[in-house]
Amino acid sequence: MRDKTLIALILAGTVLSLAHNADHIARGDVPFTLPQSLPFLVVTLAIYAIVGIGLFLYWHNKMGPRFWAIVAGLGVILGWFGHLSPFTDQPPQYICSAYRSVAAGWLAVACLAALMLVLIAATIYATYLCGRQAASAR
Repeated sequence: MRDKTLIALILAGTVLSLAHNADHIARGDVPFTLPQSLPFLVVTLAIYAIVGIGLFLYWHNKMGPRFWAIVAGLGVILGWFGHLSPFTDQPPQYICSAYRSVAAGWLAVACLAALMLVLIAATIYATYLCGRQAASAR
């Protein structure tokens, strides 16, 4: 059965992810030559393909909340490694300083923070739905 809250979290995460991708492009992280931009394009298209196909299958009750718990959890891990871990070359300080406008830098960081919070919420909520499903199946 489809859960509207989970769908809303997935859609919110998708919109924030689009904004975060736009931030990467605005900061100049994505070169406009095909060989150099290929990794970014492949990862980005794979993420949106997974989300799109997942939403379609979830809408038609072919996929459950466990899928979204895994996908959102992997998104949290990717975001942590990409921007919050000690091993990253693009921490929030870098994002802020990449813009001439302080407001634009803070907006980009706020978008990243919101994306991470939505992914964490989606992971927790989808995991909760999995547990509820398992309990009702007994």
